[in-house]
Amino acid sequence: MQNLGFAFSLLPLARRLAGDEERLAALLTRHLQLFNTHPYLSAPIIGSVARIEEDNMEADKTGAAAVNLKNALMGPYAALGDSFFWGALKPLAAVFGVLLALQEYLLAPLALLLIYNPGHLWVRVRGFIEGYRRGKEGIDFIRYLELPWLTGRIRWLSLSGLSAIAALVSHSIHTPSLGRPLEFLAPVAILSLIILCYWGIRDGISQVKIIYGMFIISFMLSY
Repeated sequence: MQNLGFAFSLLPLARRLAGDEERLAALLTRHLQLFNTHPYLSAPIIGSVARIEEDNMEADKTGAAAVNLKNALMGPYAALGDSFFWGALKPLAAVFGVLLALQEYLLAPLALLLIYNPGHLWVRVRGFIEGYRRGKEGIDFIRYLELPWLTGRIRWLSLSGLSAIAALVSHSIHTPSLGRPLEFLAPVAILSLIILCYWGIRDGISQVKIIYGMFIISFMLSY
């Protein structure tokens, strides 16, 4: 899946083997095996693998240590990256973009980019640097980030943002025919939706599904 990109990223290291075509072919071939992880967390793996290959260029020509590390990390890093970046950070950025749009801020479309991009760019650049600097110990950088803990906190923040969106939408509802009764029922309905979201997250329902569900409900209520 991502093997071509992984091998391409090692070309600067491979060029150091120019003149030894057999070792060059062996390096690229072993890194053309199956590789699939979260794209943002591939950088720390690339850095660690490059350092291991460089250090063991003479001692271990098979590259077994680098391949084993890559195979051991790609699965866990895929799960961490999907949960944090796709399941938490991106929805949070989208929620705040919608909040700004409801407040009629002109820069609302940029909110997702301004909230989402700095975090993943920092992880990619710093992750590669730390992976290359530490080699096999590069995993400590990702462990230090505590992504599972951050994922839970960001999801709760997203839910709070959804609650604010629901409140803003309910406040904008016009009910000339029903009048006061619906004005009283609207906050109750919004509170019920918030409680349902809490139960959904507690029972393991995807936050992305909850966000889309809240959008559909809020869109229907706006009419």
